[in-house]
Amino acid sequence: MNKPSLVAPLKPVVASEPYRPITGRQRLRWMITNTIGPEHLAGGVVTSGFGTALDRPKEDGPHWGGFAERFGVRLTGVATSNVMEAGVGALWGADPRYFREPDEPFRARVMSVIKQTFTARRPDGIFAPAYARYIAISGSSFLSNTWRPDSEANNHDAVLRTLEGFAARMSGNAWDEFWPDVKARVFHRKR
Repeated sequence: MNKPSLVAPLKPVVASEPYRPITGRQRLRWMITNTIGPEHLAGGVVTSGFGTALDRPKEDGPHWGGFAERFGVRLTGVATSNVMEAGVGALWGADPRYFREPDEPFRARVMSVIKQTFTARRPDGIFAPAYARYIAISGSSFLSNTWRPDSEANNHDAVLRTLEGFAARMSGNAWDEFWPDVKARVFHRKR
């Protein structure tokens, strides 16, 4: 039996199915695809584009080289956060995956998106605070002060990056929750 590619995204996990704890290989795939998967790279293009348009930070400049610098700095921060979450989460058995609720009403699905931003499943399948995520997002935000331009390498900006990290996780959860439904409706094929 062939093992799936490490760069192929994991299939969406549906919350109503029996819980199976994440395997080491799935954890590695989660880390890779949440760092260099198409949706995450596209997010980097958008945020780096805004940074370039606003010329923030000024040290990078409002040109293609500045865009590349912003994209690279963002990617290193995301990679650091994902490695930390996967590693610390493996020690504690925290499952970083998002679990869809496709059969629930819209409001319940939105609440699930919010809840799973701050919680993760333990090996017994019960949701608990996502301590590995808290450590990873805040830790990588402060750690990235060491490689960021001076105008962004401070505690204030690190706190803002931490908040942005949780907002990015929430938007990623929303994508995982609702995109399969949108895709099925918009790109349906007639038989």
